[in-house]
Amino acid sequence: MTVLPEDTTRSATGVRALREQTLHRLRTAMTEVNGDGAQRCAERLLAVLPKRRLQDNAVLVAYGGGKDSSYSLAFCRAVQLMVYAEKGETFRLRTVTNRHAGMPRAVMENIDRAYRALRIPEDPDCEALLVDGDEVKPFRAGEALAPQVVARNRVDLLMTGHRTFAEPRPTFCNACNLSMVNSFGAAAAYNGGVDVIITGDSPAEQRSYYLWVNRLARSYGENLDKTGESGFRRFLEKTDDLARAYFTDIFGPDAEAEIDRRRVTHDVPRELRFFSIYDDTRYSASEHWNLLNDYLGFVFDDLAFSFTESDCGTPTIMAHLRGLKCERLYRRSYRDGLGEYVEFALNLMRRKEFPERLIDTMRERYAGDHSGERMRAKANAFALDAFGLTEQQLICMVHSPFPGRGERLEAYLEAEQPDLLPRVADIHELLGAPDAEPGGELAERLERCSGLGLDWLRTLYRSPAPRPAGLTGGKDLMGEILAGDPHKAVIPTRHTPDGPVVHELISGR
Repeated sequence: MTVLPEDTTRSATGVRALREQTLHRLRTAMTEVNGDGAQRCAERLLAVLPKRRLQDNAVLVAYGGGKDSSYSLAFCRAVQLMVYAEKGETFRLRTVTNRHAGMPRAVMENIDRAYRALRIPEDPDCEALLVDGDEVKPFRAGEALAPQVVARNRVDLLMTGHRTFAEPRPTFCNACNLSMVNSFGAAAAYNGGVDVIITGDSPAEQRSYYLWVNRLARSYGENLDKTGESGFRRFLEKTDDLARAYFTDIFGPDAEAEIDRRRVTHDVPRELRFFSIYDDTRYSASEHWNLLNDYLGFVFDDLAFSFTESDCGTPTIMAHLRGLKCERLYRRSYRDGLGEYVEFALNLMRRKEFPERLIDTMRERYAGDHSGERMRAKANAFALDAFGLTEQQLICMVHSPFPGRGERLEAYLEAEQPDLLPRVADIHELLGAPDAEPGGELAERLERCSGLGLDWLRTLYRSPAPRPAGLTGGKDLMGEILAGDPHKAVIPTRHTPDGPVVHELISGR
């Protein structure tokens, strides 16, 4: 359709009015300090955008839907609008959300409210994307997560959990973090690509991430860096190498299709650069509480807000797993384990400078005589809804009975499935058989107990035996990843009801 000049003028007038109104509302909602920081940031960003015509530059912002990323999005939108107010044109703003099965619907609704408040769907220079597994598409809040993505997340969770006694951080976060990095690469390469990726990390943090990935890729990957090249593309290449090493370790070297499905996209321009807003803004939620709640319509949902995060429901299951570990392995009470995780997680919240009101909210959620039963039911319901996992299957994962040629199989059967104990030799024979050999009724029973099919159980059977997380990680890839993760602490606990106090590493979110 041919657009007449007066239509163009009317359209441009409408866009100008939309942006002026949005910037006015944002300035009113932001503190003066953060508004001034956004103005400084706009001037710095203008100096690094590579293309002469502002509209030819595309800037990418990752948006996970949590409180910090919601504020970062609002800040970057303010920067975009301030550039427009000064120059009469502005850069294109692309946002990307990496979705996974542990993201409750409330997170998607928070994202949708933020986009609408910031008038992103109406602005022709804004583009909101969603990454589901390997698929990049426009953001739609009500669209169901693809079944194949849920299935992938479920298998990743179970296969890692059975290698670690269901240690929360690796079980839920290792594969998810690699998927998140992939979403950066996928969004940066999509539909013509982008020129700049905006991050809230400081340059020192960016360097530490790069060095950490570089060290792991050099130790465990296959493609050693002989060029000395740096930059975001090289970071993605190294992370891809790390992902291949990690999933080869989890699924075995013959699982080529599974490994390939979890590759990290790195087909991005070599000149793509990071731009940090770290020095221009303050991240403490108390600094922008009104912006989050009153302007963006952010809701701290009971599932989506779990301890140190507000974009994921899995920390609720992490606390549940600690309760199950104390109850089923240490023969103490579920409530004891829940209390240990809550104390650990509240300390993490303080380290992350959460407002006291949110720390109090979380403490109260787990307080009271019946809170343990209530939170156990809530965690089980979420695990079933999000991942299709029952409490029986979570308990099996806590025992980790199959790796190391079934090193802990007999203890698991004796504790949880005593009617199968007489058939322990049959189970060993079944799991040690060639992959092609069918399993029949016994295999079906093991799948109900574990949530994993016979092929995956045989893979676990051939894998190394799990060991408790050490205070500094281990000399394998799984241990090295946990060793470099700050979301952990050493806590006092007991491994039997009347046993001595021992110190144990606990991790989570």
